[in-house]
Amino acid sequence: MSKDPRVRPLLLGAIADDVTGATDLGSTLSRNGMDVVQVLGPPAADDEPVEADAIVVALKTRTAPVDQAVSQSVDAARWLLERGARQLFFKYCSTFDSTESGNIGPVAEALLDLVEEDFTVACPAYPENERTVYQGHLFVGDRLLSESGMGHHPLTPMADADLVRFLGKQCRRPDSVGLVPFDAVDLGASAIRVSIGELRGQGVRLAVVDATKEDHLWSTATAVAELRLVTGGSGIARGLPANYRRIDALPQRIEPEPPRLVPPVAVLAGSCSEATRAQVAAMAARHPTFALDPIALATGRQTVEAVAAEARSALEGEAVLIHSTAAPEEIEKAQKTLGREQASETLEKAFGDIAAALVDSGVRTLVIAGGETAGRVAAALGLRRLRIGTEIDPGVPWTLHLGEPVLHLAFKSGNFGSEDFFLKALKALERS
Repeated sequence: MSKDPRVRPLLLGAIADDVTGATDLGSTLSRNGMDVVQVLGPPAADDEPVEADAIVVALKTRTAPVDQAVSQSVDAARWLLERGARQLFFKYCSTFDSTESGNIGPVAEALLDLVEEDFTVACPAYPENERTVYQGHLFVGDRLLSESGMGHHPLTPMADADLVRFLGKQCRRPDSVGLVPFDAVDLGASAIRVSIGELRGQGVRLAVVDATKEDHLWSTATAVAELRLVTGGSGIARGLPANYRRIDALPQRIEPEPPRLVPPVAVLAGSCSEATRAQVAAMAARHPTFALDPIALATGRQTVEAVAAEARSALEGEAVLIHSTAAPEEIEKAQKTLGREQASETLEKAFGDIAAALVDSGVRTLVIAGGETAGRVAAALGLRRLRIGTEIDPGVPWTLHLGEPVLHLAFKSGNFGSEDFFLKALKALERS
């Protein structure tokens, strides 16, 4: 625990498996009255104290090897506990982005071992963004997850919407995964606690929670107030600040001030989700746009230097868009030509290098779409700490870099945001 008397007690310590997921969580907590700082990358033991109600550590472990994801997550959790965190939260995407081998199950089990507890919940539901869980099955809108765009995700294709079965494949024992059923959740927090007690008695360590509406998330958050570890999407996190207020640990706070943005804005979109494809099309109709081609980059027909130079010239206006967003068949072609890992690495490195070049040339406002892209851009810019600010869309806030140079950034999960999200972000310039 931190001994620095200047730093108020840390209530919630969170570990997120990617950068956009971390800012989504930070935004949710901030919207519900917590002062939130996001730490990018594995924290160092000698990092200076952070004054915040919640600290969210953003890792890049969603598609990392299992051993690496577990090791980094446990190290981050230990760092948070040493700073006095009352409760840990392991955050992953509301579309449960992972593979049959991990990393959600292995990380959750390792964190349980760390805090010496025998039970936690898995609650990815986020009804505000049309992610719901019923009878253990995850839905996107009115479609099973496996029948949505996530069924063709280039890195984490989700072919099974049954989360109890899917998570069971990731854990040490398939029978250690259970379900807090709809009937219990619909009755409220007391019934959820009863269900949790029954599951614990059966040897269940990790229970998927049914949730189809916002009230279900609030009830679940109330029911898990005493758990040392909670796992899920940002939806359940919105109810956690209320738990701290009930014990007078969290004061009422004023909404953060809107950011004072400095034009021009560079938008970097690496996600190929359906939502981002629509957002790219909407912005491309109005602003200079440059498309990255992984095959052309790998063969030298397209270079980072040339794209960055053209983008800098175009930035004499208000904004520029650089993207690698493509249809599933184009992604498949690149992966067959280069291999899945090289295709992804080629684009990620390009985005990082381009972001660094633009910031070196004076750009101070960036919008980044896609978790993998966000992680690489954050690393390329050497970002370490961000303070969470006001939202652009649910789950996507502006953030302020707490270091030099002063930057305003928005990190958007590929599946998040309205069709006019990028244009909406640019409107903030008009109010600055």
